[in-house]
Amino acid sequence: MARMVIGLVVLFSLLAGCASQPASSPQQIEAALNKNAGPVDQYILGPNDVVQVSVWRNPDLSVSVPVRPDGRISVPLVGDVVAAGLTPEELADDVQDKLEQYIRQPQVSVVVTGMNSHEFTDRVRVTGAVQSPMTMPFRDGMTVMDVVLSAGGANPFADLNDAMLYRPMGKEVVAIPVKLDDILTRGDIATNYRLLPGDILTVPERSF
Repeated sequence: MARMVIGLVVLFSLLAGCASQPASSPQQIEAALNKNAGPVDQYILGPNDVVQVSVWRNPDLSVSVPVRPDGRISVPLVGDVVAAGLTPEELADDVQDKLEQYIRQPQVSVVVTGMNSHEFTDRVRVTGAVQSPMTMPFRDGMTVMDVVLSAGGANPFADLNDAMLYRPMGKEVVAIPVKLDDILTRGDIATNYRLLPGDILTVPERSF
């Protein structure tokens, strides 16, 4: 719960800063658009994930355990082992190395049965003048148009061609202009960018 509260504070601070941020420089935008989500086959463990640690021919040493807030898990004989920040394969190798002093030629496998640590960070959000501002889990291949349609489309007051996509890049946030009217009504998909985890699309209202 504390981790979620901290995450919400960070999100609200980010949104407050985004509200007045102009478009970033062309160089920053190019770098942000060239950023990729990274290999999806390298899942990194974090707090609240649940892992099944299996030791071949030693069912008494096999356990299903959560990754604690301190980033560790508890394994029979071995005790506490750091899990956060490792892939399941790296964790299996670490447990296997530690078990060698207790049993002969241990064979350890680790399977993630609960992917909970990325529930908050691996999301995209759409705010502002849409029917239903929302946050949703990131899915590889999703685009600006996907999140706008998921939010029920723009409301009648939306200033569609002044939308902005905000992308975290290290310690800064890059503001990328999005021409939603061109995408939705003209079929011009030049700014229908593919999204990444942490992206925020903001649709402003028109000034009357």
